[in-house]
This record gives sequence, C-alpha cells and structure tokens, in this order.
Amino acid sequence: MPGGQLAAPGGPGPAVLIDVGGVLLTNEPAAFATWSARLGIAPPSLLTAMFGGSDDQVLVGAVSEPEWWDVVGGRLGIGAGPLAELRRDLARAGSWDDDLMACLRRIRGRAGTAVLSNAWPHMRARLSEAGIAGLVDEVVLSCEVGWAKPDPRIFSEALRRLGAEPGAALFIDDTAGHVAAARSLGLAAHQHVTGAGTIAAIDAFLSRGRAP
Repeated sequence: MPGGQLAAPGGPGPAVLIDVGGVLLTNEPAAFATWSARLGIAPPSLLTAMFGGSDDQVLVGAVSEPEWWDVVGGRLGIGAGPLAELRRDLARAGSWDDDLMACLRRIRGRAGTAVLSNAWPHMRARLSEAGIAGLVDEVVLSCEVGWAKPDPRIFSEALRRLGAEPGAALFIDDTAGHVAAARSLGLAAHQHVTGAGTIAAIDAFLSRGRAP
C-alpha cells in the first residue's frame, strides 16, 4: 500500500510521527560553544547568524543549503575554508538515541511510522547514513515539502503519506508549540523530554489508543 499504510478492519491503523532534532538526534551545544570561541563571538550571535531568517528560506526549500551557507559566511565574515569546516562540524553534531531507534524498529508493523522534521536538506543524507530512513515508512522534511511545523499542511502531508487519520496518530516533538499545533489538529501528542518517557508514551498509545 502507498506510504506504508497498514490495513486494519474498519479503517487505517495507528500512526506514530516523530521529530528528529532534540528527539531522535540529541542537540549538541558543545559544537556551537567551540565555534563561538573560535570566532570570538557569543553563542547567541552564532545562532543568529546561522538561523536568523532561515525559517522561510532554507528550512522550507526556498533557497538551497549552499546558498544559505553563503549568507551565513557573509554574516560571520569568514572565508570559504572556515565556512566549510563549520558546516561540516555542525552537520555531524549530536548523537542518535539508540533506545528510540530500537523502539521504532520494534513497532514497525504495528503502526505506520514517519519522521516529521523541520530540517535543512543535509538531514536526508544523515538519516540514511544512520539507518533511520530504513526504520520508518516515510520521511517528511520541511525543506522538501515547503512547509515547516507548526504549519498544519506538514502534518496533513505526513498523515496523507501514511494513509492515517488524525485521531489515530501520535506526534512526538520536543517543542511545545509544535505539540500544541498537532493537538489542535486532532492528533494525540507527546512532548519529548527523555527517551524513556517517549517510549512509554508510544507504548501507551499503541495499547490504549492515546498518549498517557
């Protein structure tokens, strides 16, 4: 069936939608701290240079990632060599949550599963390299579909690909506003704090049809 839809008597089966950054992939402030010190600027200034104005640009595919990094380099006043090094280091920052990955592997077949992430284009390759793309039925990235959470359209796109109804879906994210947006659309939603808590929420949803 298209999009990994699961057949179930009386309608489509359950679905689990999960974020990447801050959930499957831990945030890595040390990388930003290292580069802030190297560039002689405060960490918030580096974050602003990288992400300021990106939400309606590279995050939704309006400009390419190389084009956006040219903007970042201009803001920071650094040349091509250091910029490429910065880009490479930050693209490799963070670590994957092995327990959550094992959970996705375990529930495969019990629910339709999708990564649903606000992400820059390099994330597609990183998900493939880590084996995440093979653990889920669909990968929905903001830079590819043109909408970013909390835009309702990106949730609708993920549900469409899975053939799932909002009331049969659980959404997991570490950002409160994204969780609230999902709930407003009729999805069950869990705000990620710890891997153990998220795994418990997934298991509870699949056994009782709701998040705890």
